[in-house]
Amino acid sequence: MDKMPRWADVFLVPLISLTIAFLISGMVILGIGQNPVEAMRVMVTGALGSSYGWGYTLYYATNFMFTGLAVSVAFHASLFNIGCEGQATLGGLGVALVCLLIPWPHWSMALAAAMVASIAFGAAWAAIPAWLQAKRGSHIVITTIMFNFIAAALLNYILVNVLRPVGSMDPASARFPATTNLPELGAMLNAVGIPFAKGTPANISLLIALVCAVAVWVLLWHTKVGYEIRSFGKSQKAAQYAGINPVRITMVAMLISGGLAGMMAINTVQGEANRLLLNSVEGAGFIGIAVALMGRNHPFGVVLASLLFGFLYQGGAELALWTKIPRELITVIQGLVILFTGALDYMVRKPVEAMFVRFRGAR
Repeated sequence: MDKMPRWADVFLVPLISLTIAFLISGMVILGIGQNPVEAMRVMVTGALGSSYGWGYTLYYATNFMFTGLAVSVAFHASLFNIGCEGQATLGGLGVALVCLLIPWPHWSMALAAAMVASIAFGAAWAAIPAWLQAKRGSHIVITTIMFNFIAAALLNYILVNVLRPVGSMDPASARFPATTNLPELGAMLNAVGIPFAKGTPANISLLIALVCAVAVWVLLWHTKVGYEIRSFGKSQKAAQYAGINPVRITMVAMLISGGLAGMMAINTVQGEANRLLLNSVEGAGFIGIAVALMGRNHPFGVVLASLLFGFLYQGGAELALWTKIPRELITVIQGLVILFTGALDYMVRKPVEAMFVRFRGAR
């Protein structure tokens, strides 16, 4: 019998962890002579108080959905994919090549091709560490971390020497043709009678990310491949005894994970910047690890955790803009949330488990 019910594991433990993180953040803000209540008000108002703020919150959340799902799929196979940053970087290269080299008559066709390219480039970048783990015994954590740096160096070379327009000093590609630009979320909602601010970076990629979350749920819990992935993650020896090929499952899980990470580039490269920039990923690959941990590696939890981190990013930007709180402190607040919902999860979990065990015994 589980020590506590599923709902407590999914909702109560993260809620307590978040409360502790925000209380300590408030104490830090108070320690530098600022008002924590006013700081929270600015964050909530800036991120959630208007459709304009929601547009940016949802834009950041979309990035984290893709990378959080990517980490989750690999984690279910007991693979710690820390290479989402590099896989998303290469996914952006795939999107840029498709949008720049092929004259698309409509954004929908460009989007379909960009999705295929981003999945292919992200999966290909994940395939090498996966093969090294499955066939050579190299640790997936070490290889995926190293491949992040290789991806950054490779993109730097390609942008400066291949894709940079003649006469430009900016390490970025040319702007994509207007026919490849994705529709904004605000324009889509206004078209169906829902008022929403225009000019925010949120775009149709949000819907794609939500579809991916449902697809990952179906894959992991309602298909044979998903059952094999989860079985392999629970016990590799038992899975092998049952006839599950460890090399195949390692490759399949990492290819799916890399493809999901690569799809993040649709939001940032094609949807927001309309060109390939040197740092288009902006750390979302690493935030995806915290999102997956906080979401308990379940697609629904990943979506909720992504919204929280989207709020932290947008609210933090508003806090740095409208208060005297330094931007570095925003990073501290985000780090505290990651610390208590991820690394120190056990500190909260044990007392909650003990409480439910004691309650059960009393009954």
